[in-house]
Amino acid sequence: MNLLDKSVPASKTILLLAWPTIMEQILQTMVSFVDTAMVGSIGPVATAAISVNTSTIWLVNGIMNAFSIGFSVLIAKNIGSRSIDQARHMARQCIIWTAVFGLALTAVMSIIGRYLAIWLNAEPSVAVQAALYMKWIAAAYLGQFMLISCSGILRSTGDTKTPLLVNILNNLANIVLNYFLIFETRTVTAFGRSILMPGAGMGVEGAAMATGAAAVLSAILLLGACIVKPSEAQVSLRGSWRPQSGALRTSLRLGTPVFLERITISVGQIALTAIVSSIGTAALAAHYVANTAESITYLPAYGFATAVTTLVAQSLGAGDKALARRFANVCTSFGVVTMTVTGAAMYIFAPQLVGIFSSDAEVIAMGTRCLRIEAFAEPFFALSILIFGVLRGSGDTKGPFLIGLAGMWGIRIPLAFILVRFTSLGLAGAWLAMMLDLMARGIFCFFRLSRGSWLDAFERQHI
Repeated sequence: MNLLDKSVPASKTILLLAWPTIMEQILQTMVSFVDTAMVGSIGPVATAAISVNTSTIWLVNGIMNAFSIGFSVLIAKNIGSRSIDQARHMARQCIIWTAVFGLALTAVMSIIGRYLAIWLNAEPSVAVQAALYMKWIAAAYLGQFMLISCSGILRSTGDTKTPLLVNILNNLANIVLNYFLIFETRTVTAFGRSILMPGAGMGVEGAAMATGAAAVLSAILLLGACIVKPSEAQVSLRGSWRPQSGALRTSLRLGTPVFLERITISVGQIALTAIVSSIGTAALAAHYVANTAESITYLPAYGFATAVTTLVAQSLGAGDKALARRFANVCTSFGVVTMTVTGAAMYIFAPQLVGIFSSDAEVIAMGTRCLRIEAFAEPFFALSILIFGVLRGSGDTKGPFLIGLAGMWGIRIPLAFILVRFTSLGLAGAWLAMMLDLMARGIFCFFRLSRGSWLDAFERQHI
């Protein structure tokens, strides 16, 4: 499919590229949903054990995504300019450097995971379970890193269906492994018959093992697709597999601001988790459950953002700024409308959403209040998600970093600290701070998109 074919309406191109990515985002979130629902049935301590690690896991995933974005944007730009040999060279270097940094990340996080929950002031019973969870999540980081990078390579060519199909398998593997690893051997009644189902009874640790194993399997399949499937970024086994610092430097020029943005936001989320942890285990569990429930509302926006990054990069690589702007405007409109609708649904069905992941009445009550506060920020959140995708595709990766820095550390963290510590709002105060942060980000992003300076970002950086 030629993504830059002007005879095809921009809206059709966007939808054809975005729908598999949206489905993939939903399926990825289902991994978290399944873990949360299954572990949540064990009790609040188990839920809190996953919750206390979540912000750090987001941070690490953000680092991996930032690395992948730098290479993916360069691959898409070279495809747009028809520099196919260079696109394939960048794809190979992406895989090489992913392996190098993936091994290092696995080693570092295996050590940090032992002490993370203690550093975040988790209660002793929670800290023990949290360390077991991180042990297996960290062990699979090489596979997770390769999964993210190979998905980025395929999407940069316009192939969003292959990552979707592999993600379906990822979810099925995770669910099956969860079922056998989390719970103990038990009798299950189905169709009027009692069946003895074997189980390892590993609880939180079993959930992490299942997630890690599914990620490694998916990474192997996507790496195979990058090598075997013909495309403008196909990776050949022939030739040199030596890491080249030049390719890494060019990628990092784009990826470093994304990396700093993810660190800024994720460290802020960790700080927010520490603030929430001071309220108690029930508040921490409700915070995690509400975050998990909310994530379903913004998945379509992230799907459109992934699509617009590729479309803008290829358009600007071809020298067509008008087409890049058209893709940006249509994608942003789609995202805002979608998240306005899902935000309204989240407000109405908040108790039911939270109830999926916890049966504890106190957790449900607090989580419902949080979701209904956050619902008012969803259209603004959509603006920031979509426009961040536009800016990254254009090579303007500094803009999202600066906006994220201002929102997280200028609004969310100081305001959450004040509202939690000095008012009676409790967890709702932290979520009120989140809402105001997301509204401010959306407004800042809208003005940056309107200015249009992002259209010249590649030229300013001589890329």
